Amino acid sequence: MIELGKMQELEVARKTQHGFYLNAKKDKDKNDVLLPENQAPQDIKTGEEIEVFVYRDDQGSIKATVKRPKLLLGELSVLRVVDITNFGAFLDWGLEKDLLLPLKEQAGKIVKGRSYLVGLFVNSKGRLCATMKIYDLLSAASPYKESDRVHGTIYNINKDLGAFVAVDDKYHGLILNKELYGNYAIGDKVEVRIKKVRPDGKLELSLRQEAYNEIESDAQKILERLKMSDSTLLLNDSSSPEQIKAELNISKRAFKRAVGRLLREGAVKITDKGIELTWKD
Repeated sequence: MIELGKMQELEVARKTQHGFYLNAKKDKDKNDVLLPENQAPQDIKTGEEIEVFVYRDDQGSIKATVKRPKLLLGELSVLRVVDITNFGAFLDWGLEKDLLLPLKEQAGKIVKGRSYLVGLFVNSKGRLCATMKIYDLLSAASPYKESDRVHGTIYNINKDLGAFVAVDDKYHGLILNKELYGNYAIGDKVEVRIKKVRPDGKLELSLRQEAYNEIESDAQKILERLKMSDSTLLLNDSSSPEQIKAELNISKRAFKRAVGRLLREGAVKITDKGIELTWKD
């Protein structure tokens, strides 16, 4: 049978002035599907099979194309927004007709020119559309273990939980709020560390390195900020976690750990005002 949204082998049933009409070799559909003549290979003949992608055109007619789009049913792909309307956004998926991302299938604010991770589905009218609601399309069977570093795409942000990440654009991942530092938006690519593999296979992620590696980078960050601030930083043990995160984009725990390291090395001292640099490069 002929299936929307998939690459499939169909047989050339007949040729007309409009092009070639195709159908499945077995389990034939009631209606043939048109492959326009300008889409067909020059040497194709009746009775031969050809691999095509099947979709609906602007008029709702089922058409075939030999072009393989950037996204098929059952897959996920990062696609660029080429236009935004009051009923949805249009994405470039490699075909002449752009792919609609309906408003109700969007997550967060969509920006023209940015790219987002989406899946493909057939709507109630039998048309192919994109969706950013991809949770059920992700797999929990990743090959990774704790402490592995991986890449992924942020596909949703929940202010109470954190940032949902599609690791390798295919596996379930979540950066909990306590591990989320910096300003991130849906569609952003991130490099993360696997903090935990849950019993169900889903991945808990962190933007931070392991603690013993973080000391070095956090200490360096404090030193650089001191050099930019006339050798004094108005932060200390009494500063709130919010103040520290706003100033250095690290947690209070990481701040205290890094300052302790710098104190032991004699690089800084604690004053009534905060932290003061004791030596310079």
